Amino acid sequence: MNFETEAIRTQVERTDFLEHSNPLYLTSSFVFEDAEDMRASFAEEKQRNIYSRFTNPNTSEFVEKICKMEGAEAGYAFATGMSAVFSTFAALLNSGDHIVSARSVFGSTHTLFTKFLPKWNIETSYFKVNEVEKVEALIQPNTKILYAESPTNPGVDILDLEHLGKIAKKYNLILVIDNCFATPYLQNPIQYGADLVIHSATKLIDGQGRVLGGVTVGRADLIREIYLFSRNTGPALSPFNAWVLSKSLETLAVRVEKHCENAVKVAEFLEEHPQVNWVKYPFLKSHPQYEVAKKQMKLGGNVIAFEVKGGIEAGRKFLNRIKLCSLSANLGDTRSIITHPASTTHSKLSEGDRLEVGITDGLVRVSVGLENVQDIISDIDQALN
Repeated sequence: MNFETEAIRTQVERTDFLEHSNPLYLTSSFVFEDAEDMRASFAEEKQRNIYSRFTNPNTSEFVEKICKMEGAEAGYAFATGMSAVFSTFAALLNSGDHIVSARSVFGSTHTLFTKFLPKWNIETSYFKVNEVEKVEALIQPNTKILYAESPTNPGVDILDLEHLGKIAKKYNLILVIDNCFATPYLQNPIQYGADLVIHSATKLIDGQGRVLGGVTVGRADLIREIYLFSRNTGPALSPFNAWVLSKSLETLAVRVEKHCENAVKVAEFLEEHPQVNWVKYPFLKSHPQYEVAKKQMKLGGNVIAFEVKGGIEAGRKFLNRIKLCSLSANLGDTRSIITHPASTTHSKLSEGDRLEVGITDGLVRVSVGLENVQDIISDIDQALN
C-alpha cells in the first residue's frame, strides 16, 4: 500500500468490540491464562504483551507504522527523541568504541557525545557538513557508528546520505541517521544505506505540540539490542502518547505537504528582504546542497534558517517584535515558531563554537506552521522592518 494508506490502515488486532479505531490500552501490565502461558511468554517463546515497559498494543501500532513508512525491519518507541538517541548509542556501544559524527547535531546530542559518553570511554570525532570528504580520515579501528542529521538543526544543512551509506558499508560501520526534520514522508535514509533511523516524534510526527515521543527503527538485529537495553532501563513511550502519535501519523502526509508549501513561500520572501543577509532552505536553488536535497527529499521540509542584519541585538529585537508567530524552542507544530539560537538555545557556547556549526549571531530559525502563509509573511515582515 502507499504511504498515506499505510498510515491510516495499519492497526493492531481488533478486540471483540470490533472498534474502528484502535482504543487506548492504559494498563501497566497484562495477565496470563495459566502458569505455562506465563512461562512461555517470559521465555519469549510466544509474541505477546507482558508489561507496558516492554510492549503495549498502542506502542506496537505506532512502531509498526513508522517501520512501514521507513522501510525498516523493526523498531522501538521511546519517551522522547533524546531517550531514543541515548538508548540507541548506549545499547550498541562498548567501552573503548568510537563514533564519527557530523558536527552539526542537536545540542543535547552534542552534550551526550562530549560530556556523558566519554565517562564510559566512548569518544567522538566530528566532521563539518561541508567537508564530508574528510570522513574516512576520521575512521579508526575502534570506530563503530557513523552518525548524522539531515537536514541539520538549526542550520538546515543537507548531508549526502548515499555517500555516507557507501562509507559505512566500506568500513562495516553502523550508519545512524536522525530523520526528525524530514519525517518518513519526505525522506527514507534506509534506502540510501542507513542501518538505523531516529525520530523525535515530538516534532512533525505529532505536529500539534501535544506530546513527547521518540522512535528508532532499522535492522532487526540492532533493534533487538536496543530493545533489550530499553526493556531493562525503562525509557519506554507511554501508551497514551503512542496512541496520540499513531493517530497523528494518519494526517502526516497532508500536514507536511502544507508545511512545505508554506515554507517555500516564506523562504522566497525572505530571500528578497533587504534586512536579511542570507536564507537557507533545502529547496531554494541558493542552498549550497540544493542538488543533494532534491535527490533524497520529496520536498524541502518546514524549517528555514536566515540571518538578520545586525547580529545578536538585531535578532533579539526581531523576536520582540513578533506578534503572530510563537517564540518557543519546539518545532514542527501547526503554529509557526521562531527562535534566535545565539541568544537562547546556544547562548552558552562561545562565538567560535557557534560559528563552527554555522550559528551566526543573527541566525534565526523558523518552523513554518499551517497558518495562512500571508499572515506568517506579514508578521515576519513587520518584525524585520
